[in-house]
Amino acid sequence: MKREMQALMGMLLMAGASGGGMAASLDQELAAIAADPAMPLASLSVLAVRGGKVRYQYQTGQRRIGAAAAPANADTLFRIASVSKMMTTFGVMRLIEQHQLELDADVSRYLGYALRNPHFPDQPISLRMLLTHTSSLRDEAGYFWGADVAIRDRLTGGAAGMWAGDHGPGGYFTYTNLNWGVIGTIMEKVSGERFDRLMKRLLLEPMGLRGGYNPSEFSPEEIDNVATLYRKRAVDSEVWNPDGPWIAQVDDYGVRPPVAPAGLAGYVAGSNGTLFSPTGGLRISAADLGKIMQMLTNHGRYQDRQILQPESVALMFRQQWKHNGSNGDTHRGLYHSWGLGSQRFDDRRLVEGGGFSAVGHLGEAYGLISTFVVDLRRSNGMVSLIGGTGADPDRNPGRYSAMTRSEERILTALYRHAILGR
Repeated sequence: MKREMQALMGMLLMAGASGGGMAASLDQELAAIAADPAMPLASLSVLAVRGGKVRYQYQTGQRRIGAAAAPANADTLFRIASVSKMMTTFGVMRLIEQHQLELDADVSRYLGYALRNPHFPDQPISLRMLLTHTSSLRDEAGYFWGADVAIRDRLTGGAAGMWAGDHGPGGYFTYTNLNWGVIGTIMEKVSGERFDRLMKRLLLEPMGLRGGYNPSEFSPEEIDNVATLYRKRAVDSEVWNPDGPWIAQVDDYGVRPPVAPAGLAGYVAGSNGTLFSPTGGLRISAADLGKIMQMLTNHGRYQDRQILQPESVALMFRQQWKHNGSNGDTHRGLYHSWGLGSQRFDDRRLVEGGGFSAVGHLGEAYGLISTFVVDLRRSNGMVSLIGGTGADPDRNPGRYSAMTRSEERILTALYRHAILGR
């Protein structure tokens, strides 16, 4: 009887917008959140996994607004911002499995030059430090450069803001995008492949995932289904206007198609891993993120392929750093515990009333807000991709977390209805 009830619940949840009952109610709740005039959302794509199976998917809003208006759908690709860091880390773990990388080796051996914080020149920097934001690198001097720039010149040139002067490598946590530019460079160095194509080989193609880190190589169908990211403010202004028009920020491919980075034809792999943004540049759909979530809940296996070894999955999400009050910057309470390229959440920070402990990653850039959180022990998880915000997120803070109120409402609704089945 219990098994029959579970099957019935699954059918109800999978009914989506076309069905009744719980799924239809959840559709309505999410649509109301997206249309809330206090913080309207340009588009929203969500997915919930329960017991290792996709139980619910829903999309609302427009992937493109204006003359080329088009609705978001299950296959719409979003630039997922910093959730990309976790996806890049899957590629790192595969290279570790292949014995091309070691977590605790001095990364200078991979780069071919000494990577040192000039304030702490005797302390080596390891891949583990880069993956846990404890390398002592900082973002103030930038973390993205074009194909004509050698990252070595930036890392070793002594630029102000590139390195912490008060904390050396190895213990103090500061969330730093540049870590992933260095990681991408290392991946290119040891493989001899350009980062965007390497990630297709290591992760996207083995799992049959669409999108990638380089839209200029997308198929016409993929380009047509990339979500433009929006804000209700100008591209070059910090003034938000919830009553104004949606202004495209990035990926406005309904107006102009993507082009390859300037100078790409002469680019040498391993000279500048920031080029394809390992830190935030992956375009992927909620549906395909659901496949990755299923792979993780199945100990690294997806369908008939072992993508990651179970030991790699366990290691990646095992705690590597925890805030003790003085060993890191929590960014207004957002960061408390970290794995390898992954964030760890206790049961009080994701859903109202608590009860959902998870690992994963969050992202925010250009109006997009992204969430990938999974409880590996119970095989439950949630994906939320917001394609644009119409009001300043800092003026719409969460009630019980460091997230925005929209994120809190979306995750709580998904958890209560699609996972708990209430």
